[in-house]
Amino acid sequence: MGGHSDSFPMRVFAEPPALEPGHVLSRPPEAPPRDPLWRSLLLFFLTLLATMWAGQLHYAGFFLEPGAVELPWTRWELFLRGAWYSVPILAILGAHELGHYYACRYYKVDASRPYFLPMPLLLTGTLGAFIRIRQQVQSKRALFDIGIAGPIAGFLVAVPILLIGASMSRMVQLPSQGEVEFFGEPLLVQFAIWLNFGTRPEGYDVVFHPMAFAAWFGLLATALNLFPIGQLDGGHISYAVLGRKSTLVTLGATATVVALAFFSMSWILWAALMVVMLLAFGPRHPRTFDEDIPLDRARLWLAGFALLMFVLCFTPVPLSVIQLSN
Repeated sequence: MGGHSDSFPMRVFAEPPALEPGHVLSRPPEAPPRDPLWRSLLLFFLTLLATMWAGQLHYAGFFLEPGAVELPWTRWELFLRGAWYSVPILAILGAHELGHYYACRYYKVDASRPYFLPMPLLLTGTLGAFIRIRQQVQSKRALFDIGIAGPIAGFLVAVPILLIGASMSRMVQLPSQGEVEFFGEPLLVQFAIWLNFGTRPEGYDVVFHPMAFAAWFGLLATALNLFPIGQLDGGHISYAVLGRKSTLVTLGATATVVALAFFSMSWILWAALMVVMLLAFGPRHPRTFDEDIPLDRARLWLAGFALLMFVLCFTPVPLSVIQLSN
């Protein structure tokens, strides 16, 4: 999923000692070497191929008539049509990570370029993307701005993609029997479907166009990153707003994810990752020097907008398989 990884030592700042006459300052340590550009480009290219592969499956599933056994396209033509999914999802994930990256650049925080994670065996073709922040963020305002910049950037790209993709989706009658996969619909997806199809009759459902599925996954990634846990974007936002009280929020949010795993199997992997994160980094967020200074009113409003984004993008059951029968 979209997000960023913090990897930094705790630092203590003190006044420099007075120099004796004739003392010569040693040369300051050199800045850490930048990550090679080829690594980011290679991962992006592999993720492009993986999402094109996943996209061609979504495209074939959407356009093939029920019962059809032959593809009306060559393999190469079908692969290129995977761009209907690949380009939108890379745009959403890329916007999210670039939001973090440029916020880091603004505050002169050392951060890597975005890394995309290919996963060709998944329906999504990717596990998301991340940047690596290589030093501690000292200010709550900087931490808040870096944390919220990614979700807002990704959300602003995902919404128009969702509206366009929903307009190209189609309503179909459900089969009378057999297994059917259902993707949980966040409130924003429900609104986009209602806008195009109105109230769905009983026994009918909407099949996502590949572009709509890209938006669905992008919104889900946004919601996952906005969970107020540890080093996730939501954890940074929660700490910047609540200070040390955010520890209780982290514990409560982790317990909620674990409970969701009992409610829906699609949460098991995410719950396991959250528990591992909690054990590895602890429930307390690294402190900033201005921990006790409240955020300004504008940032508090943005925190409220982050909560609204979470509500609009979240679904309690992302994926379910239902057995239909007469």
